[in-house]
Amino acid sequence: MSAKTKRLIKKVISYSGVFFFALAIGMLYWQLRDYKLIDIVHAITDIPLTNLFLACCACLMGYLTLSLYDYLALNYVGGRVTWWKWMLAGMLGFAISNNAGNAMVSGGAIRYRLYTRWRIRGGDIFKMLTLSGLTYFLGAAAIVVIGYFLIPHDQLANSAGLSIGLGWLFGICLTMVLVYFAITIVFNKKSIKIGNIKFQIPTTKMATFQLLLGIGDSVLAGLVLYFCLTPFVQIPFGTFIGLYVIAQATGLFSQVPGGIGVFESIFLAALPDTVDKANVFGALLAYRIIYYVLPLIGVGGLFFIYERWLRSKMKYWASQVKEKIPEKIKNLKSEIQHKK
Repeated sequence: MSAKTKRLIKKVISYSGVFFFALAIGMLYWQLRDYKLIDIVHAITDIPLTNLFLACCACLMGYLTLSLYDYLALNYVGGRVTWWKWMLAGMLGFAISNNAGNAMVSGGAIRYRLYTRWRIRGGDIFKMLTLSGLTYFLGAAAIVVIGYFLIPHDQLANSAGLSIGLGWLFGICLTMVLVYFAITIVFNKKSIKIGNIKFQIPTTKMATFQLLLGIGDSVLAGLVLYFCLTPFVQIPFGTFIGLYVIAQATGLFSQVPGGIGVFESIFLAALPDTVDKANVFGALLAYRIIYYVLPLIGVGGLFFIYERWLRSKMKYWASQVKEKIPEKIKNLKSEIQHKK
């Protein structure tokens, strides 16, 4: 492949997010054209406090589950850090990447900053990021496959595009899961080298943990929206989680940060026309605030406190060294004079 073709492909990929975002905004406008802004505001304020509390609890459990991605990745590379460190790195990394998109760059940058400080080598950090990415995609693919059988397909009969897209997505995700497990079986205890970095093929046991962790993460994230949505729409959880993960996966593949607009438009399009779309959109906005904004503020605050504490510690250590150096020089001079 020529350098010109590679540059063209990179440009197409980089601008695809803009295209999908514009398309999603157009779809949202079409679906909400009959409603006023005040209808959406009322929908958010009409969510019972009990439901909002349950959604916040599900969000907290979800981010604690997300931190286990880092724990699993640390075990993969043989790294050891204190439990609160991998929890902080995991939750902060996902809080940033969920909002900014491009997890390898946005979430990877903060993890590199933290783990290098905790004496994890750069090559191992890259391996950790790769394994975490595989865990996320494996779990998302698995739950899309499960969701395909949970969604009543007559709900998508009005949209041929959604039906065809769902079929393709199901086929791709099923292939991904089967291929990944086949690799862990066929190439058991073997490794591959990419550049200067050597990757050990995960065992089938680790692949199973990755699968369960990815599914658990998606289910807990889905519960945040489910608790916000149930006051307005009575929908079985099995049907809901199928719709949720498919909309989430579409948003992920769109390259739009956080899948914003894409996720909402797919989710709204999949619901029956009898549903009040303003109420659903209000629930989606509440979900965005709880699952995306609040964790970024909360974990970002913890990171700020940690940075300030570390800076004060470094100043203290520096002052201690400055105090000890003159004393050591004085003792050294006295030893030299004594020898003379």
